Amino acid sequence: MFTHTRKLQYNAKPDRPDPLMARRLQEALGGQWGETTGMMSYLSQGWSSTGDEKYKDLLLDTGTEEIGHVEMISTMIGYLLEGAPISDADVAGDPLKAATLSGMDPEHALVHGLNAGLTNPNGAAWNAGYVTSSGNLVADMRFNVVRESQARLQVSRLYNMTEDKGIRDMLKFLLARETQHQLQFMKAQEELEEKYGVIVPGDMGDIEHSEFAHTIMSFSDGTGSKAFEGQVAKDGHKFTYQEHPEAMGGVPEVKPADKRLKNNQG
Repeated sequence: MFTHTRKLQYNAKPDRPDPLMARRLQEALGGQWGETTGMMSYLSQGWSSTGDEKYKDLLLDTGTEEIGHVEMISTMIGYLLEGAPISDADVAGDPLKAATLSGMDPEHALVHGLNAGLTNPNGAAWNAGYVTSSGNLVADMRFNVVRESQARLQVSRLYNMTEDKGIRDMLKFLLARETQHQLQFMKAQEELEEKYGVIVPGDMGDIEHSEFAHTIMSFSDGTGSKAFEGQVAKDGHKFTYQEHPEAMGGVPEVKPADKRLKNNQG
């Protein structure tokens, strides 16, 4: 069950409208690593978790918080679009307004009526393919650390794209929360690795061709990766280095498809 309070988790009001910054903030809302991806990933992982309750609650706590972050950024975008021009008539004789109109996301007015949408700054729709919920919490916690890292990186870039104190205030809060989320998911990952091992999944070692499991193969002109040779991996084994990887699979000989398919391939 979800409930909603009209108050935002944190302040989300700019000093003044800025349609171009509204467009940039769409990445933090509907981009690949944005808040919508975090919200849906963590909630999906939590709903499917049947193990230790502390991981389930951590995921559901954070996923529900991310709903609030979606709300904050959507609200901020709405404020930033207040009074924005929507046609050539609105910018006649005003070069500054004309430049603003030309740089706006056209979907803000055309599709969303000067409101936020679940898209990136170029209008590409958010999609569920950005979500990770595998049922394996070691893998999922690693994804979560990456998601929070990418989100925090992008928020830090957004921070340096504006001088608006109101926008920066909200972004400072998001930076802090993404710090917490990175740290909590790292801690959960470490605990789960102690139980299940550092390789996902951890029980396939007697099945895989283990002679290839700790070999760095040089498939480029550079030799920098040779520096890892002899270093100990997290599973306790040392890395080896193969300078000239072998082609061991032979030449494939696949039969032609049915002639009715008209695959004229020579």
